[in-house]
Amino acid sequence: MAGTISGRATLEAVARAAGVSKATVSKVLNGRPGVSAETRAHVRRVLRGVGYTPTTGPRDAAPRVGAVQAVFNKLFNPYSIHILDGVLAGARDLGVEVVTSVLRQGAGAQDAAPAPPGVAWIEELSARGRAGLIVVTSELAPEEIAACDRLGLGLVVVDPRNPLDENVVSVGATNWAGGVQATEHLLALGHRRIAYAGGPDRSVPARERRHGYREALETAGVAVDPALTLHDDFTADAGRRMVEILLDRDDPPTAVFAGSDLIAMGVFQGARAQGLAVPTDLSVIGFDDTYGAPWTDPPLTTVNQPLLDMGRVATRTVLQLARGETPDSHHVQLATRLVVRQSTAPPPAR
Repeated sequence: MAGTISGRATLEAVARAAGVSKATVSKVLNGRPGVSAETRAHVRRVLRGVGYTPTTGPRDAAPRVGAVQAVFNKLFNPYSIHILDGVLAGARDLGVEVVTSVLRQGAGAQDAAPAPPGVAWIEELSARGRAGLIVVTSELAPEEIAACDRLGLGLVVVDPRNPLDENVVSVGATNWAGGVQATEHLLALGHRRIAYAGGPDRSVPARERRHGYREALETAGVAVDPALTLHDDFTADAGRRMVEILLDRDDPPTAVFAGSDLIAMGVFQGARAQGLAVPTDLSVIGFDDTYGAPWTDPPLTTVNQPLLDMGRVATRTVLQLARGETPDSHHVQLATRLVVRQSTAPPPAR
């Protein structure tokens, strides 16, 4: 339990009152990493309570912190570039640096899931003075989350692939609502055989989009056909594979809701390989609204998720955590909106 201070508060007296070392108090005062969020908040309460004034003069209200580490499972795709642009924009606004890294691939096939960061790597980041960690579309193990908390590293996860502890701060979009928006658009055009070609089923955003798709169909009184729901990776190759399977059904779909813009681009390729025209023979709608969406042939109808804003929010939030502040929200979901272009149309007459 924290003690009390008589007379003028000194750094040593604050440390005794808080039950921590002088080095820990100094780190809190200077906004340096290496202190858990709980301890940082406790020391700040003691500092406020005793009215501590540094002998070297007043500190900045927002002391400079170390660089932010942004880690991606894959960087060279439109989604990741959008998020990185937002992270960098947020860092420029707040006067911090960003260091970017990509997770190594796991053992086995070339397309194997990336290996998790590992506790040793997180400890190395802390030793290098990183303020916090932004993890984008990657999986985190409980021991990795615990290491960030123990070391005082702010942690924010963008579009987590696996369900996380409620205490982990995440940033994403309203994926369920976006799934509803996409499917309702196709229903309004008259489609009833609507397929969902989504990302990995272990991915939280992919599942939320699929749930929105199912909700819209059920609300419209359209039976959900399990044969029209497929899962693969968030890649164009996966989109091509899935549409080949879908078009081989006895009663193929007239429209495909793709779980990402890259999947949608693969659907374009697969449909054309079978002699179908988009949207005359097959309507296609994506999800993300990345840079290439307006430039596909035809331009892609898609669900816009505010990727740049998601990156900005992630940067701002991880710095709040690094300074021991309480974030605005533990689970931020920014609104999606439908962007109608030329890849969707009424179904062909049969």
